[in-house]
Amino acid sequence: MHFDFSSVDDVESYISVPEGVHNCRVAEVREGRARDGSVRWSFRLEVLDGEWAGRTAAWDSFTWSERGVYRVKKVLEALGLDVRGELEIDPADLVNLQARVKVEPEEREDPVTGRRQVRMRVPYLGYAPLDSEATLGTDGADRAGAANSATSESRAPSSRKSSRSATHDERDASSKRDSMAPVDGWSEKREPSAHGDEESEDGFSF
Repeated sequence: MHFDFSSVDDVESYISVPEGVHNCRVAEVREGRARDGSVRWSFRLEVLDGEWAGRTAAWDSFTWSERGVYRVKKVLEALGLDVRGELEIDPADLVNLQARVKVEPEEREDPVTGRRQVRMRVPYLGYAPLDSEATLGTDGADRAGAANSATSESRAPSSRKSSRSATHDERDASSKRDSMAPVDGWSEKREPSAHGDEESEDGFSF
C-alpha cells in the first residue's frame, strides 16, 4: 500500500457542532478541584433544538474561588437562577437548566498524550438567558443585558434567599453518543473578566 500522509491533519477534532450560538441545556455535571484547591463544577452542554439537537456543544466549568465567583454568578444568572442574594445549590441542580451559549473552537495540546486537539470552548461570558434576543459579542458578553445588570441587582436586598428556578426542561437526553470526556488541563486559561482580572482559573479540566 502506497499512501501520501502529507495531507493528513495531525490535529484530533472533537467538534460535533458548528461554531456560533446554540440553545443548550446542562446535560451532566461533575465535581472536581481546581489547581488552587477550589471546588470546580464541570458540565456538558447539549444542544436543545435544530439540526444539532442532542449533540454536545462543549464542556465548560466554573470555579468557586474568589476570582471565579464573578463568572459563576453570570453563568447561573443566564441559566435562570436568582443570584441577587443567598443561594443554596448542588451540582445536580444545574442539570436541565438552559441558556443560549456561544461556542468557538480552540486548539490545545493534550497534556497526557502530547497530541494536538481541537474542541469547542465557551468564552468567558458566553451565556445569555434562553429567551434573550441579545447578540453575544466576540468576547461572549451579553451586550443587550449588560445595561440592565446593575439595576436588576440593586433592587433586591443582599439578604434575600434565592431559590432554584421554578421551571426546568425535564426532557431526557436522547443520545450521549458524542459526550466526549474532558481532558486534564484543557482550557485552563480563560479570558480576562470584566473586572480586569489578568486571567481566570475556571477552566474545565478535571
